[in-house]
Formats: sequence, structure tokens, C-alpha cells
Amino acid sequence: MPKQAHRRSYQNVFVLFAMAFFAIVSVVVMPKAHGGISTWLGLTSTIGMSSDSQFRFNNISGNGSFTGKSVSKRDNDKRDVNLERLEAGLATARELIREATKLNQTSTLEDADYVPHGDIYRNAYAFHRSYLLMERLFKIFVYEEGEPPIFHNGPCKNIYSMEGLFLSFMGTDTKFRTLDPEKAHVYFLPFSVVMIIEYLFDPIIRDKAVLQRTVVDYVRVISNKYPFWNRSLGADHVVLSCHDWGPRATWYVRQLYFVAIRVLCNANTSEHFNPKKDASFPEINLKTGEITGLIGGFPPSKRSILAFFAGQMHGRIRPLLFQHWKEKDKDLLVYETLPKKFSYHDMLKKSKYCICPSGHEVASPRIVEAIYAECVPVLISQHYVLPFSDVLDWESFSIQVSVSEIPQLKEILMGIPEEKYRRMQERVKQVQRHFVVNNPPNRFDVFHMIIHSIWLRRLNVRIYS
Repeated sequence: MPKQAHRRSYQNVFVLFAMAFFAIVSVVVMPKAHGGISTWLGLTSTIGMSSDSQFRFNNISGNGSFTGKSVSKRDNDKRDVNLERLEAGLATARELIREATKLNQTSTLEDADYVPHGDIYRNAYAFHRSYLLMERLFKIFVYEEGEPPIFHNGPCKNIYSMEGLFLSFMGTDTKFRTLDPEKAHVYFLPFSVVMIIEYLFDPIIRDKAVLQRTVVDYVRVISNKYPFWNRSLGADHVVLSCHDWGPRATWYVRQLYFVAIRVLCNANTSEHFNPKKDASFPEINLKTGEITGLIGGFPPSKRSILAFFAGQMHGRIRPLLFQHWKEKDKDLLVYETLPKKFSYHDMLKKSKYCICPSGHEVASPRIVEAIYAECVPVLISQHYVLPFSDVLDWESFSIQVSVSEIPQLKEILMGIPEEKYRRMQERVKQVQRHFVVNNPPNRFDVFHMIIHSIWLRRLNVRIYS
């Protein structure tokens, strides 16, 4: 895995820019639904989240529109031909995807690599149609301003590895990245919250204003140099962070928080994560930067452990789990400290179910650890929007347990018929391809699923010149 992403020089020019009006932009990110259009990819796989937060296909309509101010030097009366061309292409994509939602789930499209199928998808055909259109059309402009280690660079190991890997992959991507901003559908702000904290945050003073200064200054630079931020008030701009403070980093520029597309591991609806415009992506703990040895597990007949969890006690959910189950049952193994005679990854591979409780934040790397080990995840969280749940039907390959049901956890798992468990375990093996980290990225892997999540959010916005 790459240790860091490379990029270019940062022009240290910080100019004041006028903050735009959020009230105007709200119609961009919260479009009205067309009556009579069927649901496609709903974010219903959330734990403790109401159904009215769904990202529905009838929102991918472009019905929410906005005429934004531009700082371009063009004459105000001159039409933005490039923007109109881009929007026309997106409108065609919306119609093609809408048509796909009406077809039978048994319909398929030709694909040399992989044809999505089965119960792990909300609508396999619609997802495949959308994915192919994304590959054909979608272009991302990465702002080149900024220098490593804060910009164009991030950690490619340990718990925040996906933040650095995405920055690295975008730095070398030739499929989606365009060097011509006039051809871009979205604009990526390549700062790393992890690196801001590592290099600028003083652990003794604990002044979080370093986040504010860095993010606000960067938006000032790109909004002064380019017309695109002010044209849409940030609605077609993307930020990505796996750090716990990722949402906080966007707060200091209100358009980042309320309007822009935020791709976050910490996808917590109680902290204003909005599935209509924000995307959840998985937290993956790559201790070595590689997935070698993490993929695969024993067949169902050789999995002798009913359920397993080992981890520290923090947050509000884990203390309850430990209270009821810590080293109290021979079938449901819960440890705060795993005995030295056991291997953590071997325990995952020997277990039928892997318990994935939230800690300080809603996201947990244990979900992907379970999927890698072909162990059915048991999700215990609140207000969490699961990764890629606009495409994936998490209920088909995971068990979702509410916090109030923790005392009955063993009873719930023991009550699942063996045949149902085996079907779910097979689906875990099938869905694994969407969470695997490849270098370089492969089609349908985790990098491409993140790009697809951004693509869907861009389809949910129409911008007028």
C-alpha cells in the first residue's frame, strides 16, 4: 500500500470570501420527490434511525434546483455551456436509472467482470445500470492547491487508513479524475483531518481552532481562484474523512456542513449526517497497510464459536455488552482483553457471528473485519447510516440488534435457524468484494463503491448557470 499520496504546490494566498446564504442552497440538497416514482436505493439500513431519513430514488430527480452566484469573469448574462452540457448528461443518467428501477430483478446487463445479483442488493439491476453510467460519465476534479502532509496525503495504515488510501488512489486515478475543472461533475477538497490533527493539533493545549483555520483558509483559496464553489455554494464539492472529528472539521464553513457532499466514516444522524447529500463509507483497520491474511475463514461446519467480540470499553453501548456477557458464557465469547493464547483474527474466522458494537463513535472497523473473515456481523449501534446502504441490503447479510436487546443476545442468535445462517454467511462472502481494498483499485471494490456513493449524491443535485 502507498504510504502517502503526492500532489503539488500550495499557493499561500488567503483572500476573504463572502459566505453564501444557506437558506438558498437548501433546495439543492433536499429536492422534492416526484410523485409516482418508485423507490430505488433507500438508506433504510440504519440502526435506530427513522425511515424518513431515506435516500430514495425519487430524490434522484434533479427537481431541486439552484441558480448560484459565480465569481467567474464571464459576463453575467452568458450561459455556462459546459455546466449545461454536464447537467444534460446527468439528466439522461437519471432517466436511464429510473427506467432500470421498473424492470424485474431478474434482468441483467452484460459485464465481463461481475454482474450484481441476489439479495444483498436493494435493486441489483438498477445498481449495475448506475455503476456502468458512473464509469462512462463521472468526472472528479481534485483541487491541486495544498502541500503534504496536510493536503493530498493521509494515513494508509491503522484505523483511519481509508482516508489516506482514498487520497492516494485519487492522486493516481485516470478513470474518474479530470485535470480540466470545466469537465468535472464534482470538486474534491483533498485535506486530511487525520493529518491536520497529527501535525497541527497540540495534545496539551487541545486547541481545535487549528481545524477551523486550515479548512476555512483552504475554502477561501479555492473559492477565490475558481468559480465553481460560488457557482453552487459548495453543493457539488466533496470532502472525505474517517477521523472522529471529520464532521466537526466541516462545521466551520457552513456550506461544507449543510450543503456539500460529506463522505464520512462517522455517519451519525444525531450529529446532522444527512443521507440525502452525505455518504457513509467503511472504517477499515489495516494495521500493516495490507489485507494479506485478513480475507477468508472456516466453512460454516467448522465454526465452533457462536459469537465473538474483543475490544476496549468505551462509549455507551460496550459497557452494557460487558455487563451482561463479559467472560460469562462458553458460546458467546466477549472479552475486554483477549487472552494471549488466542489469535484475534483466528477467533473471527472460527465464529459464526461477530459482534460489532459502536464505541465512542458510531462507526466500527469490526464490521469490515467480520466481512473479511466471512463472519456474519451483529450490528449494535444507534443513529448509524451503514456504508453503501443506498445499494446494499444489510438485513440480508447481517443481524441488527437494538441496545435494549443486549441481554437477550444469545437467545436471539440461537434462535436463528441453521439454514438461514448459512444463507447469510454466503451473502457475506458475496458482499465482501465491495469492501476489499485493492492496490491498484479493481472494479466494484471499496474505492469504486465510495465513488459510486458520491455519484449518487451528485445525481441528487441540479445546478443552473
